[in-house]
Amino acid sequence: MNNKEKYEYWLEAAKYDLETAKVMIDGGRYVYVAFMCQQSIEKLTKGIYTLYTGDEPPRIHNIWALFKELERKDDFIEVINLDDYEENLEKYKSFLAELLSFYISGRYPNYKQKMSSLINRDRAKRILENTEEAFKWIESLSLYKE
Repeated sequence: MNNKEKYEYWLEAAKYDLETAKVMIDGGRYVYVAFMCQQSIEKLTKGIYTLYTGDEPPRIHNIWALFKELERKDDFIEVINLDDYEENLEKYKSFLAELLSFYISGRYPNYKQKMSSLINRDRAKRILENTEEAFKWIESLSLYKE
């Protein structure tokens, strides 16, 4: 597979996870809404990484760290609008940190139980809306690589 095909693979997986998050809202599985949102953004970011580098993305789940790793790649930095990129990354910084907590909660039962008590429908809807917004921005980064 070439870089574009690898990206498309990650993009489809990310879209599937985002759609799953939407289904979880209706089912009242709010912690899973957040977990699937985290998975969606992580996979999309890994797709962007693969698109620009051709390498397999690092096996980490911290989306912020993935972006920081990507910033070290000349093939990325040389073609994107750096000012726009940095502005958006800063805009989503705290949201990406929030998403990381839901990756952890999806993996550890005791933490998942604790997080479940902290997330209600309104918070899940906000996370989903923020995810959809961030998803659009991250997906737009692929447009620089033609």
